[in-house]
Amino acid sequence: MFYGTVVWDPWLIVSQIVCLQCLYYLSLGLFMWILVGSRVPRLTLFYFFDFTALSVSTVTGWCILGAFFLNALAGAGYMFLLVERAKKCLDFSATLYIIHLFLCLLYGGWPSSITWWVSNGIGLALMALLGEWLCIRRELRDIPIRSSRASV
Repeated sequence: MFYGTVVWDPWLIVSQIVCLQCLYYLSLGLFMWILVGSRVPRLTLFYFFDFTALSVSTVTGWCILGAFFLNALAGAGYMFLLVERAKKCLDFSATLYIIHLFLCLLYGGWPSSITWWVSNGIGLALMALLGEWLCIRRELRDIPIRSSRASV
């Protein structure tokens, strides 16, 4: 991809947001299934969207927090693959977490737990910073130039 002039393509942006959101919840489901699935009788949307599930007073709460933090790391990898620009990582991360906040509002009401806010803030920062770092590493790679003259 050539990084010259920026072309405004709203369909690309919306499709990137939708893909990023879908991958986020797919990997969150996988991490929840691995870390939380054996601790609860039934893994439901409660563990994804209800702020009362995030607790530091139970082992299950810590497992849920671990799933969210591992998912933030995976989200940085998704941004590296989908967004490809360091300048856009914070925007896409913030959009993802705002959509997550909206879904949590619909499911369980306004999150009144400080643990929910801190964990999502850390997840947002982790995803944005690691995504930017990965994208910057790609952007700063040397461009290989082949010589057109024959070696003597």
